[in-house]
Amino acid sequence: MKRICALTTVRNDTIFLRKWIDYYGTQFGAKNLFVLLDGHDQPVPDVPDVNFIRLPHVPLDRAAGDRRRARVMSDIARGLFRYFDIAIATDVDEFIVLDPAVGSNLARYLSDHPARAAISALGLDVAQHLEDEGPIDLARPFLEQRHYAEVSDRYTKPNIAMRPLVWGSGMHRIKGRNFRIDPNLFLFHFGMVDYALSTGKTQDADRLEGGWKNHLSRRESVFETITTATPLDGDSYFPQARKYMTWHRPIYALNKPAPLKGKPVVEIPERFRRLL
Repeated sequence: MKRICALTTVRNDTIFLRKWIDYYGTQFGAKNLFVLLDGHDQPVPDVPDVNFIRLPHVPLDRAAGDRRRARVMSDIARGLFRYFDIAIATDVDEFIVLDPAVGSNLARYLSDHPARAAISALGLDVAQHLEDEGPIDLARPFLEQRHYAEVSDRYTKPNIAMRPLVWGSGMHRIKGRNFRIDPNLFLFHFGMVDYALSTGKTQDADRLEGGWKNHLSRRESVFETITTATPLDGDSYFPQARKYMTWHRPIYALNKPAPLKGKPVVEIPERFRRLL
């Protein structure tokens, strides 16, 4: 088995960090998790074995902050490659999942994977269906309660690195390298998993000062997309999405997948329901 670590950054989170630690700790072991706390005002969670790194909170606008965060994650991962074979860097609300149909686990699957610079999972932006789904119960698996997702180029990201590299802003691409979408990996983004909790982010003073208000307001449109769409069958659509994003690139960033046409929404296959 290869040695695998996972990294994330967090500030003012009350929803996702515990789930992130529980999930990736189960996959790779808590001692192999590295959580960057953005600010000395952030409490250190009482969680055994996890590596917490406190950094000073130096406010920047959203774009500059994303670039700095990606560079810091790249630099820390570069050092960790002295100890690990694979480094995974995600936002705290992002969860990379191996399709249960494969019949393996994430650590074994990545250990047996052909060596590449990085691997992308297919991005699924999960949001509450405002007519069919109620408020989220944080104590229960999210995918038991949320059954729809927009298939998203924004969350089809090369988060899994197999050698030192430099991630671009938000880990959406690798500087100077192409990307490859794995046929069996998914990235579930839960930032919009609950309408009340997610829209509350727009009241976060740090985010408002950093220019996040318009960005978060645009992101909230995913609730309307999910609620009004006629969902596609996930298993039928996933191969199409991977093929399209592999061969279509935005002219301004040829090492990123292009947006899919029509904001496709899928029903998440039932076999994923108890994973997260």
